[in-house]
Amino acid sequence: MTGLRDLAIALEHRPGALAEMGEALARGGVSIEGGGAWIAGGNGVAHFLFTDAPAARAALEAAGIRVVAEREVLVQRLRQDVPGQLGQLTRRMAEAGVNIEVLYSDHDHQMILVVDDMERGRAVSEAWTRETGPG
Repeated sequence: MTGLRDLAIALEHRPGALAEMGEALARGGVSIEGGGAWIAGGNGVAHFLFTDAPAARAALEAAGIRVVAEREVLVQRLRQDVPGQLGQLTRRMAEAGVNIEVLYSDHDHQMILVVDDMERGRAVSEAWTRETGPG
């Protein structure tokens, strides 16, 4: 998939906030491709992956849900039959000076990374794929 974007979404820390987010996206006809939500520092935080980030943003904002950021992502498939893939890839990112800010899986079992330096992160990711082959 290309054109995928991560939206960082602020959610209230209360029952129903995540349901309201999902309902807003449904009203907008927007599907989620991956992501997750959790409580951090007493606040609801969500990162979800979209093929149509502008439509997702519009649907969320129309429902009064704040989109904090929209970011490009790296998509990487790890070889599930080879232990240590996560550590090896993330070590390479670290050695290249790339900070991984968000990591989750999409619905196609691919690892989604939001990094602070897309150029260096993309170089590491592309080299990894060339060396290890598609997962």
